[in-house]
This record gives sequence, C-alpha cells and structure tokens, in this order.
Amino acid sequence: MNSEIAITTERIDDFAFLLEVMILLGLPGLVDQHLKRHGLHQGLSWGWIAAIWLAHILTESDHRKLPVRAWVRQAGETIERITGMTVDELDCTDDRLTLLLRRLSKPATWQARETELGRNILRVYEMKPKQVRLDPTTVSGYHAGGEDSLFEFGHSKDDPSLRQVKVMVAALDPLGLPLVSQVVAGSTADDPLYIPAVDRVLQIIEGVGLLFVGDSKMSAQDTRTHIQRLNQRYLCPLALTGKMAEEMSQWIEAANRGDFALQPVLVEDEQGKRKQLAQGYGFERMVSAEIIADDRAEVQEWMEQVFMVRSESYRQTLQKGLDGRLQRATDKLRALTPPPGRGKRQIQEEGELTQAADAILKAHEVAGLLTYTFERQEKRQTKYIGRGRGNAERPTRQIVTMRCQITAVVRQEEAITALQKTFGWRAYVTNTPAEQLTLEQAVLTYRDEWLIEHGFHRLKGAPLSLDPLFVKRDDQVVGLINLLSMAVRFLTLIEFVVRRKLKQNQEKLTGLIENNPKKGIDNPTTERLLKTFDNLTLTIVHLPDQTIRHITPLSPLQTRILELLGLSAAVYTRLAEN
Repeated sequence: MNSEIAITTERIDDFAFLLEVMILLGLPGLVDQHLKRHGLHQGLSWGWIAAIWLAHILTESDHRKLPVRAWVRQAGETIERITGMTVDELDCTDDRLTLLLRRLSKPATWQARETELGRNILRVYEMKPKQVRLDPTTVSGYHAGGEDSLFEFGHSKDDPSLRQVKVMVAALDPLGLPLVSQVVAGSTADDPLYIPAVDRVLQIIEGVGLLFVGDSKMSAQDTRTHIQRLNQRYLCPLALTGKMAEEMSQWIEAANRGDFALQPVLVEDEQGKRKQLAQGYGFERMVSAEIIADDRAEVQEWMEQVFMVRSESYRQTLQKGLDGRLQRATDKLRALTPPPGRGKRQIQEEGELTQAADAILKAHEVAGLLTYTFERQEKRQTKYIGRGRGNAERPTRQIVTMRCQITAVVRQEEAITALQKTFGWRAYVTNTPAEQLTLEQAVLTYRDEWLIEHGFHRLKGAPLSLDPLFVKRDDQVVGLINLLSMAVRFLTLIEFVVRRKLKQNQEKLTGLIENNPKKGIDNPTTERLLKTFDNLTLTIVHLPDQTIRHITPLSPLQTRILELLGLSAAVYTRLAEN
C-alpha cells in the first residue's frame, strides 16, 4: 500500500476574482462566438485561453507569452475548478497564444467582439452613458519598419526618434472606460480617425444627444459635420489653422476691449473652497457645410456655441515659456560675437552674422520680439616684410582684420505686450444648446481629459507594460494591443464599480494604505485593490485515501472588496471544497 503524502501549492492571489469578473461579463463565450475553433483544435477554447491570459497579465504585470505556460502549470487545479474544464499547460503555449493574437488582429472579428463586450458592460453594470472622449496615443519601439509596416515615424510625445504605432481610443466619461480602440500606422494623421471612432461608438451606445469630447484635431469641419448629421453633440477646442487664427485674434481683441462681460469659471479645491479657474465669454454663430447625400450636394446648417476662455494657469505657463525663450535667445545672440581671444572664433562677414542671428530668433520663436544691432570693427597692424630686425629703411605691410560685434539686443516691448494679451485664450465649440451646456460646464467637462490619459498610462506603463513591445509582426502587435485594451477595460471597470458602491453607501475602505492602514478612502485604484489579494495560496494535500484542500483565509477587507464588486467569498472558498 502506498502511504506517501504529496503536497502541492498554487499561488492564486487576485487571479480567481479577476477571472470571475470576466465570466460575469461573458468574455469567454463572447470571444468563442467570434473566434471559431479549427476542427483539429483540442483543449480549451479561444475564449477561455484569452480570459486566462488576461488574468495572468493583470496578476503578473507581464504581457509576454513565454511565462504563461509555466504559470498555468502551477495554477492548474485552480483554473480547472473555476472553469469546470480539464486544463493542460499546452493550452497556453507560446504557439497557441500567437494564434490567438493573430485572430484578434482581424478587424471584422475584433470590432464584433468589442461591440458585444461594450454592450455587456453597459447592461451588467447598468450604465447610462452621456459622454464619450476621443483621443489617440502612440506606442514606440525599436522596430525596423518597412513597406506596409505599422511601425512608422510620426509626431510623438514619447520619443520621436523611434518608430511607432498609433492607437485611437474612444472612452466612456467619466470612467475613462475604453469602448473602442483602433490600431493604425504610426505615420497616420489624427484627423481621419475620429469619424470611424464615432461610428463604432454608436454601434455600442444607441440613441441621440451623446456628447463627444476631443482635442483640437476633432474640430475639423468634416468631423463636426458628421457628428451633427448623426444628431449627436461635440465639444472641442478649435485648431488655429486656416482663417481660424485671424478670427481668434479678433475674438481676443474684442475681449481685451471689453466688448463682452467675462464670466468666471469656478472649481472646488480639496478643502471644498471654490476658486477661479478661468474666465471667458460665449456667443453663437451659424455654421454651414456642404455634404453629399444621395449623390447630391447639399448644404447643412446649424447653430454652434463658441466659448472664448482664458485660463490663468495656462497664461502663466505661456508667460514663463516666453520669458525663458527671450532670455535664451538674448544669451545666444550675445555669444555669437565673443571678445577677441585665444580660441574665440570671430565672425567677419555681415551676411554670416545676420544668418546666424536670424536662425536663433526663429529657433526660439522670438522673431519680431527681439532686435539686435552690430558694428563692423577694423584692426590694423603694421609688420615688416621678411626676417630680421626692423629699421627705418625696411619695407612694411599693413594687415587689416575685420570682425562683427553685436552691440545691443533690444526687447520690443510693444510687440511683447501685444503677444502677452493673447496668452491663456482658447476657443471651444459645441453644437449643444446653451440651456444644456454652459461655458463653465464646457470648460470643466473638457478639463477631465486626464481620465482617458490615465488609461493610456496603464496601457503603456504599469501594470500592462505595452512599452516595450515584445512582439514584432504587425498582426501580433495589433492582436496584443487589442488584448491589452480589454485589460484596461477590466482595470477601469473594477475601479468604477467599487468607487460607485462606496459613494452610494457613504463608506470608506481602511487598510489599503500601507503606511497609514487606519486611513479610510472612497476612491481606491484597481491596482491598490488587487494588491490586497497578494499571498493567497491554495494548498493541496494528497493522502492515500483522500485529497485535502486548504486556501488562505480571506481577510475582512478582501471579503468586502468582493462584495462591492457583486461577488462573494465563495469565489475563493469553493476552491478548497473537498
């Protein structure tokens, strides 16, 4: 009789409840609906593979394919008990995960799956969306690029010296929850990405009057016209292109003349005190655009609100930048003509000096704000011709040395003052009626742009670490970004649900802050919530005649987090049922 005892342990941490959230949203079945299995495919379906990989990514903060197989091997019984299916480590090999990414990269398949997931999220958590924010981001990498490659050089806030791909995202406000994501080549302009994103959003959210919020790239006439035709709303700052720069100058001048009474925009600080954030005025104008409908050209007209807003913090930022540019340009202009000395290069030609000086003014964007004066200096020396000592009869020659010297750098105060009067102003436009969106509401709504940026930080930094990318083929890049965009949805969703429930209950969670465990908070991040589930282990003792399972007991805080998410402690305790 074999009397040996075998003990195995599985580190599960937050994996169990992450997978439970995905099951609640129907992710495995949704993926399976659009990713059909090959006739020879054995083991877990694509939906379960995707859910397990996503849970691994969120638990381990690692999107690489290679570690997944070993992790599934050590958590095999946990996965089997949650899924109710037999699990083999071969289900999550590098090759199989590669095939999953390839299928997720197909546009039609991805869009259908994304639409279903978005609808499920809205239905399960009873959300009534009113605003959607649109914004692109870029992901850089050391990729070779090439013909028809997604990795191309383009405008980037990250590292312009690297090739990049661009990701257009439409996120639900005020959650920052991604609804739509589209991966395009890094050299693609932003403007054409807004209309397809709007159309995709409206496949998920039905109805009219949805407010689309975006940056100045969304203010293109075609984009605004498209949103108006769909009976939706838009809010965005105007880009200073074409005739808009001239119109903007006229609107600013009207404000400086006192033609309009400026309304304050107030915001509450952390102490609950209201302080002035900005001030401005608004007016209405008629907008017309030519459209093609039924192969005929038509003119569409609508009323648009224009909000001219001056932000004090923005004004100070521009003023500080101008002061710095003026000082740096002044220093560099003076450094062009140093005093004669050893190793001090002198400029001898006027043309060379003016060319160098004008380049400095242009580089620092202060042309017309600084002027300079210079003079030509001539130095004459008499030298004897030939060797030996000089005498009265010895022939001489004259050596003339020319140099240019900047004598003064002058600030043009009148031009500087005129420019300073334009600082801090920005024009916002919306087709929302004045009774539905005031100037203050418009400014505060647009000001929440950090919400979508928070999702970008999660995608490119911790915990998803998309930058750097560990895949190179274009289809793998697209598939991985699509997969990680689902991970952003789950991170955002967990955070939203917990915060909403805490505010409804007027409750605060304690124990989430390591250095101050007694402090209660009602706005925890998902990352902080997940960290509380560290070091949960399933221990399995194999005896000759029975198997005993034991799981680390949940703390009251862990149990409460599960309850706030609509789950129960059974998510973990059932793993230990013998």
